[in-house]
Amino acid sequence: MKRKGLYTIGVVARMYDIHPQTLRLYEREGLLKPSRTEGNTRLYSEEDLERLEFILFLTREMGVNLAGVDIILNMKEQIEELQRQIDQLLEFIQKELSKIQSEDLKKAIVNVSKRKVIRVEDIIQTQKTKE
Repeated sequence: MKRKGLYTIGVVARMYDIHPQTLRLYEREGLLKPSRTEGNTRLYSEEDLERLEFILFLTREMGVNLAGVDIILNMKEQIEELQRQIDQLLEFIQKELSKIQSEDLKKAIVNVSKRKVIRVEDIIQTQKTKE
């Protein structure tokens, strides 16, 4: 479902068939952080809606309480940050490997061919698309 723009609390409540008080509760609990207008009206972005969808999945489908949702969201953010750091490290390693000249590889004690660093997730995805 592709959406663009910002949405008020009433619109979001209707979109997801929830009471506006539920959205206010999620905000009070720190699960959602919508932006505000100068008149203090809540405005939900695309990222807010994606986060809300995940919260609703956890509560409705998985039966997770709000304390559990908070823990899961924090862990998800930590994992995403670690993934960003891993991606940066892989990019750095790839750049460093590309600096090595083929002559340097030939002079190595052990014959080393030039290699590219590949993420395991990319290999798995490639295999899935082949099936």
